[in-house]
Amino acid sequence: MHYGMRTFVIHMTTSTARRPNAERLCASLPNAELFEAVNGNDPAQIADVQLFPGNLYRPRYPFPLRPAEIGVFASHRRIWRKLVDEKIDRAIITEDDLRIDPCRMASALEMLDPLATPDHYIRIPVKQREDAARTLVAQNGLRLILPKVIGLQCVCQVVGRRAAERLLAVTDQIDRPVDTFLQMHWVTGQPILSLQGSGNQEVAQEIGGSTIQASPPLADKLTREFKRAAYRRKLYLHPQRSAA
Repeated sequence: MHYGMRTFVIHMTTSTARRPNAERLCASLPNAELFEAVNGNDPAQIADVQLFPGNLYRPRYPFPLRPAEIGVFASHRRIWRKLVDEKIDRAIITEDDLRIDPCRMASALEMLDPLATPDHYIRIPVKQREDAARTLVAQNGLRLILPKVIGLQCVCQVVGRRAAERLLAVTDQIDRPVDTFLQMHWVTGQPILSLQGSGNQEVAQEIGGSTIQASPPLADKLTREFKRAAYRRKLYLHPQRSAA
């Protein structure tokens, strides 16, 4: 089944270690194609967004944006733009370090097919850490929830055209990574759902490591964890309460 969806696998051509995994995803997901990732170090490629130092919204984001994070955000924005411009109602958007369980993913997409609309943004995360404000559907070991606090990472998601339009409208200026921004549903006006139990995995360490994360000195790491925890506590003041 193709579920009436396109699939876009974000991949940078120069990331040769990731190419085989990206091609496996294209072979396994419906109507899939590689989508060239934006290079956040190239000013010409990120000229359509203004960058700010974490101070556009509350809570303030306590870390400077890294070039790789800027590139990831801009890559997602380009796909959102494609959905809007080409009137693609629903698309699966993945990053190239995703590993799927084909049987579980097929069940997940079969479950989502009658539920996902152009208004939806549905995460299919690799980490099952979100607590449900509400469970919308549960079947075959899968659970579609409205999470109280939206989880991090954008490794895999189903995005609707009108959701993409809403997100584009509020991201001409960016001051934090895309996954962190998506947590701010009170800013975006876009509720985020999460499908748990898909069997998805992240395999960045097996295919050359993360394109974003570096290993900081221990003192810096402890400082970052302290700031991250303080930021997270502020997010809990803004839970999602009602489903889209």
